[in-house]
Amino acid sequence: MRDHSEIDHGLTLAPSQGTVEGYMPGFGNDFETEALPGALPQGMNSPQKVEYGLYGEQLSGTPFTAPGHRNERTWCYRIRPSVRHVRRFRTVDLPMWRTAPDVAADVVSMGQFRWDPVPHADGLDWLTGMRTMTTAGDVNTQVGMAAHVYLVTEGMGDRYFYSADSEFLVVPQEGRLRFCTELGVIDLEPQEIAVIPRGLVYRVDLIDGPARGFVCENYGQKFELPGRGPIGANCMANRRDFKAPVAAFEDRDAPCTVTVKWCGRFHETEIDHSPLDVVAWHGNYAPVKYDLRTYCPVGAILFDHPDPSIFTVLTAPSGVEGTANIDFVLFRDRWMVAEDTFRPPWYHKNIMSELMGNIHGVYDAKPQGFVPGGLSLHNMMMPHGPDRAAFEGASNADLGPQKLEDTMSFMFETRFPQHLTRFAATEAPLQEDYVDVWADLPKLFDGTPGRK
Repeated sequence: MRDHSEIDHGLTLAPSQGTVEGYMPGFGNDFETEALPGALPQGMNSPQKVEYGLYGEQLSGTPFTAPGHRNERTWCYRIRPSVRHVRRFRTVDLPMWRTAPDVAADVVSMGQFRWDPVPHADGLDWLTGMRTMTTAGDVNTQVGMAAHVYLVTEGMGDRYFYSADSEFLVVPQEGRLRFCTELGVIDLEPQEIAVIPRGLVYRVDLIDGPARGFVCENYGQKFELPGRGPIGANCMANRRDFKAPVAAFEDRDAPCTVTVKWCGRFHETEIDHSPLDVVAWHGNYAPVKYDLRTYCPVGAILFDHPDPSIFTVLTAPSGVEGTANIDFVLFRDRWMVAEDTFRPPWYHKNIMSELMGNIHGVYDAKPQGFVPGGLSLHNMMMPHGPDRAAFEGASNADLGPQKLEDTMSFMFETRFPQHLTRFAATEAPLQEDYVDVWADLPKLFDGTPGRK
């Protein structure tokens, strides 16, 4: 056990809990944690009076009547109830942050697209530095997603934020961020991800920077671990490797701003204290972080190339069985051993729309042009696959065991078409010649029997 400690903004942390200091292991677990001894009621949720003069309040991430295995809620014991954390709202404009539906008639979204890294700029925090690349679905009917690039060069200071529209999947590519949330602190670095639930208040500080990364804003059902099917109980992403923060709170009186995203618009309110005042909590609706380096890939050990769905880390289901609102897919270091097999991803057209990002290294199907920090988009039923160099290299390679090393790319895949924002089409560093990577693929057919 360790003493309560003070960090930025006078944040009081819980005593050490779990297997990693500051975090508790598990995905979807029922956690309990307190930053002051005895603050968490035992045996009940809503006592007549809570220790330390705290208020009891429930944060519900699902309807009350959701099936038990999907029902998510957290009981918070806080210095002030959330009704004190908002006052009269005014709308504010964050023009680079877009929400579906966002379809401009003069923006072409049909095709194959690729972008170089969006360059950094000074004076940007988590809100002002968000750059929306694509939107899909409709936030008003709670389906679909948006894909963003974030650019952060400064912390939020006395500004706080929550989204009533969506949960956030955050994928850092450069620089480290600290998410100070109502339920605790998450420090995040490249090759890790975080999931921030809908409705959770937080502030983003810069640990070192500048910071750049990607966000999948999920309007639909929450992310969950995919069913492994015949793979069984092990490999892929394991529950124990997800980490939820221990309780932490700020008891601080100072002018603060809370910004709320609701139905695609941003609303701002002024309060005189920090809203991060949860002293203790228990429940299963909480932010988590996950180290992508703990993802255990599976693959073919004799011949052929399995579908990329075997690399799914998290999935957000839709109402159609086996068809995701969003899949988050990871391509990391792994051994390639399949015999008589074209090992890179094959050429294909897909009912799903695929937005890929490169965290670091080289992606095997695109050895040139797809650089760390870059993005590509192949919308539904748009053909894509290896460029000529990747095709010829894989077709003529010595098929001994080969380890792909120093590589990490990901995919946000959705059943909806992804529409380019005006920023993605006109301001982001679009590679205008990307479609030409397939232009010099030769015709190899000559009709000779037995020729390969």
